[in-house]
Amino acid sequence: MGSYRSVFQPGLFAGNVVIVTGGGSGIGRCTAHELAALGAAVAIVGRKAEKLDAVRAEIEAAGGVCSTHVCDIREEDAVRATVTHVLAHHGRIDGLVNNAGGQFPSPLAAISAKGWDAVVRNNLTGGFLMARECVTQWMGDAARGAIVNIIADIWGGMPGMGHSGAARAGMLNFTETAALEWAPIRVNAVAPGWIASSGMDQYPPAMRDTIRGMKKLVPLQRLGTESEVSAAIVFLLSPAASFISGACLRVDGAAPNAKRIWPEVGTGGSTEPFDGFHLATTPKVLQG
Repeated sequence: MGSYRSVFQPGLFAGNVVIVTGGGSGIGRCTAHELAALGAAVAIVGRKAEKLDAVRAEIEAAGGVCSTHVCDIREEDAVRATVTHVLAHHGRIDGLVNNAGGQFPSPLAAISAKGWDAVVRNNLTGGFLMARECVTQWMGDAARGAIVNIIADIWGGMPGMGHSGAARAGMLNFTETAALEWAPIRVNAVAPGWIASSGMDQYPPAMRDTIRGMKKLVPLQRLGTESEVSAAIVFLLSPAASFISGACLRVDGAAPNAKRIWPEVGTGGSTEPFDGFHLATTPKVLQG
């Protein structure tokens, strides 16, 4: 089966408990594996028990410790109860990875109030609720902990996904505010660009050509890997980032820096992808 090939020191998170929302697939699954491989007990949160159970089985087969918690992070009472359950099971919370989220492609004019609200609650409100409960139920009294909020490549707007862009931008501002109000708890953000993850397979077939052509718009001329995002998250959770708070780390191959006035995007070549996740697979939309 193999094991996770992390660049970080073995046992780095021994004795720590980290919650990962959206831990049943994609970047969340990868991050949960890396944290568990580094000694953390991970509590993965999601809406589908079968997906969470599958990831827990993977982590336990690799010798890690994992618990599963079914929760709709958009519901305040459910979030409060979930954090309580994590504490009852593990006894502490040292880190939170606010990774859960989702959206659907649509021009702004076609987004209903219901659709807008669903995406904002998923990508902004849910992350706030999870963070608040971790702080009020444990981290605040312990005066320690680290939170990493996963946002997106929001710079220059998100045409075709304006609801998600607005929510992710809100999460960045929340990160900056929380870093001040909740210090010494550290609160940071990671902004993935176009990452070859299972989430790409959730979009409709009409987006296939767009997804397959994304790498041409990236100065590094490729998509990122789940492991490259996970490494950024793990770093911000680690003691090495103990003086970093209120920051946002982009993992995007410099895509937001591509400008019309400089059309030579990617002419300088690429970098070798880092892929430490032993169970990573190529999204179906990128195969063939």
